[in-house]
Amino acid sequence: MGIISKDTRKITLYYHSATSLGKQTYAYVISSKKHVLAIDIAKTVVTGTQWVELADGLGMEIADLVNKDHSDFKTKFGKGNLKLGEDDWLKILKNNSELLICPIVIIGGKFIPIKTPSRFVGLPELDSSGI
Repeated sequence: MGIISKDTRKITLYYHSATSLGKQTYAYVISSKKHVLAIDIAKTVVTGTQWVELADGLGMEIADLVNKDHSDFKTKFGKGNLKLGEDDWLKILKNNSELLICPIVIIGGKFIPIKTPSRFVGLPELDSSGI
């Protein structure tokens, strides 16, 4: 049992408000007129357990949640392929939340990466999940 709510009557959004993708995705999500729980990771500390649950829900490793092409990542950690453990990647996300690869929407039990803001509009879950 996870700690992230998977209520089918609401949309949960994990995003970073200082990124262009985060701002645009937030605007799309709140314009949906559905009940939204928006978690701005620039202002809210996401626990290691939540990061693990987000990665698991997306079928990804923790390292895959980090945008390694981001200029801040390259400046701080270099351009090479880092061989880090899960705890190290969790620390990177905790201390550099702007490096989240993309906003994450949760509708019911479905975790959806939002790589372009318009992706949210076409989600079939918005019509079929009962929200």
